[in-house]
Amino acid sequence: MSNELISLAVLAVVFLVATVRGVNMGALALVASFIVGLSVFGVTVDDVLGGFPADLFVILVGVTYLFALAKNNGTVDWIVHGSVRAVGGRVALVPWAMFGVCAVVTAIGAVSPAAVAIVAPVAMGFALRYEIHPVMMGMMVVQGATAGSFSPIGIFGSITNGVVESNDLPGNQLFLFLSAFLASTLIAVITYVAFGGRALIARGKESSTVAAMGADAEQVARRATHGGSAGTPYSATEARRTAGAGDAEPDADVTRLDAQRIVTLGGLVVLMVGALGFDLDVGFTALTIAVALTLVFPQSAKGAVEKISWGTVLLIGGIVTYVTLLESQGVVDALGDGVAGIGAPLVAALLICFIGSVVSAFASTTGIIGALIPLAVPFLLTDEVSAIGLIAALAISSSVVDCSPFSTNGALVVANADAAQRDMVFKRLMQWGMSIVVIAPLVAWAVLVVPTA
Repeated sequence: MSNELISLAVLAVVFLVATVRGVNMGALALVASFIVGLSVFGVTVDDVLGGFPADLFVILVGVTYLFALAKNNGTVDWIVHGSVRAVGGRVALVPWAMFGVCAVVTAIGAVSPAAVAIVAPVAMGFALRYEIHPVMMGMMVVQGATAGSFSPIGIFGSITNGVVESNDLPGNQLFLFLSAFLASTLIAVITYVAFGGRALIARGKESSTVAAMGADAEQVARRATHGGSAGTPYSATEARRTAGAGDAEPDADVTRLDAQRIVTLGGLVVLMVGALGFDLDVGFTALTIAVALTLVFPQSAKGAVEKISWGTVLLIGGIVTYVTLLESQGVVDALGDGVAGIGAPLVAALLICFIGSVVSAFASTTGIIGALIPLAVPFLLTDEVSAIGLIAALAISSSVVDCSPFSTNGALVVANADAAQRDMVFKRLMQWGMSIVVIAPLVAWAVLVVPTA
């Protein structure tokens, strides 16, 4: 058996053991990276550790630490309450608002993980408080960020169009953008319906419920989430009963801006402007703001470090380390080369899309897009397959899977889910992510490649 097959088989075993035995998958993957790296590929421990995603580690720690502080001092409650009032109590519109915000900021050039890192904590807090399924909210945020990323000035769009031009391939920037946008929107619609969207619409306008949901209702939500028999968030009826009459004024503690909340909001604005406007590193910027808040307001920082999603950090760090090891040892390139050597262009196109989908679910979408398009150049130049169609199909296959909990965006959603719901969110995102890994390439290939062959 070749080294490539052995390393892929070990990855499959890691998934199986973690699923059956309940061991943290990241811990297993780190052990596998050590054993496979030294015994199969003959690399050093330093080479193995070189694949640890330090940038992702800082993002997860920095963002979850900052928003743990924001939750402690009530800033997140204030933002959530204001968001509901802004949509007139129509809770059903909020997931789409999150989708739209992420799409806009990535379409104008923001890095997708930066948009998700900023929006996801607020969105997931909103979902917990207002009975929106956390998986639906997380998927809407991630797919929104993906939808805008292929605009001509978006990060993914700029990379894809640049690779196309450098390889003298025919391209269509508007077709690429619209194809990716429609694919992400379709997945968002399916998710919205599958996770209770129709029930949210049926609830209509809930201004009285919104007004009643103060700090006491938050405590009800916590109790219901942590101790309820069904493990689901509280009901609107229970919230009204606890907070008082349906027409009661909002709890002053939720709506009041004190010094801590003002400074925290200022920090969040700095994070947004720095990350989106000046391309500052999201993780280090968030961590710097969090440390500054801790120094200024030490009382509200108690317990914040413990709320960092360390289990998620370990899980994602281990998986990405192993996948990076495979990439550095040429396993992914070998798969791509094997596909490129297939005589049937349509089959080769489908396999290229599958490789992009599978690898991107565990690694950098940016890197995959830049690496796989050149692999497809030999048979694209034969004109047996539409270059424009295949490039769009590959872009879709490699990007819509960012909802996988092993990608940066999916990991941010899991990390910002409520602790009592985090395992469920991880499992559901893994189920949906792996389903999309299979379905997206097939559909994109059938719609965009086959008719032009």
